[in-house]
Amino acid sequence: MTTPQVLDANSAAIIAAEDEHVAHNYHPLPVVIASGEGAWVTDVEGRRYLDLLAAYSAVNFGHSHPAILAAAREQLGRITLTSRAFHNDRLGGFAAALAELCGKDLVLPMNTGAEAVETGIKVARAWGYRVKGIPADRATVIVAGGNFHGRTTTIVGFSDDPQARDGFGPYAPGFVTVPYGDAAALEAAIDENTAAVLLEPIQGEAGVVIPPAGYLRAVREITSRHGVLMIADEIQSGLGRVGETFACDREGVVPDVYLLGKALGGGILPVSAVVANRDVLGVIRPGEHGSTFGGNPLAAAVGTRVVEMLATGEFQRRAAALGEHLETGLTELVGDGVTGIRVAGLWAGVDIDPARGTGREIAEKLLARGVLVKDTHGQTIRIAPPLVIRGTELDWAVEQLRVVLAG
Repeated sequence: MTTPQVLDANSAAIIAAEDEHVAHNYHPLPVVIASGEGAWVTDVEGRRYLDLLAAYSAVNFGHSHPAILAAAREQLGRITLTSRAFHNDRLGGFAAALAELCGKDLVLPMNTGAEAVETGIKVARAWGYRVKGIPADRATVIVAGGNFHGRTTTIVGFSDDPQARDGFGPYAPGFVTVPYGDAAALEAAIDENTAAVLLEPIQGEAGVVIPPAGYLRAVREITSRHGVLMIADEIQSGLGRVGETFACDREGVVPDVYLLGKALGGGILPVSAVVANRDVLGVIRPGEHGSTFGGNPLAAAVGTRVVEMLATGEFQRRAAALGEHLETGLTELVGDGVTGIRVAGLWAGVDIDPARGTGREIAEKLLARGVLVKDTHGQTIRIAPPLVIRGTELDWAVEQLRVVLAG
């Protein structure tokens, strides 16, 4: 585990070219990654880094997982895209496997997480009009403060993050915001026009914010009693990350609708899906929604392999055990440069004492020691390594954080 040196001329030239020709919608850390395997990535100069971000949980199964690569390579040699104008021989099997994993009937495949959220909103509105009987154009969706569901114009309209929201209006109506974790406020916001409640079971971008115990169970009970759909955005929290298949499983809750993405594509290509029972997802009719690439044979082949891997329970068990290991290490830093931690499986939010630096500054110092993390909301860094990481590697990463915080 070597310590990287300062940015070299080759990396600087590559970054400069990117800065000149790529829109500045991100502020990446100054490292140029060229390859990866397991929990490690290598830059253009051959320096290795322990990846504690896993592409925001899209690389749950590690970089270049051989089983996922094999599925992709086999399908690449056959056919990759037909569009949904025709049937393909991989989509049905993928949908059946994913529906079984979720305990639901139907799958609506898309590509990105934001597309899954937009699709879930459309489904909720259609269900509200066609099943619940809400008057036309009056359906509302309740969302939570601190949410992050994507960056489309609809979604940022109900965000309360100024960086995501400000300057992109006018915003779509039909959303009601309540405090996250407050079941009483959520119930008070429900009226005759409420079609759905859209929530992250754990808020990822907000800094791995875990709601109070019993909150998800209360939301499930309230929505069922009022005839309102519960939509769980499990795009970051799902598919093994928290030590269960879904974060909702932590409280034994089954939502009406799952929104899935990121890890569903195995870190190879974007794959997302809306999964629900026929009485909900069956409201969508031919021609009302679609995607040229959604459900393509390559995505279906990769997604099927991902579901097969999750069905063994191996990755969920690893996340649970390693998460406890990680929490033990991070707890020792609380009061010594860390003001608080939140851990759910192999996913942690670590709040940095402002006296030791900002989250970005700590991330840059960790980069110099061969560890990749990402900051959020000023003082928080997120830790979400591939689930194939080893306990000894986590120990080493925590030690690097300890050294960095010591200054």
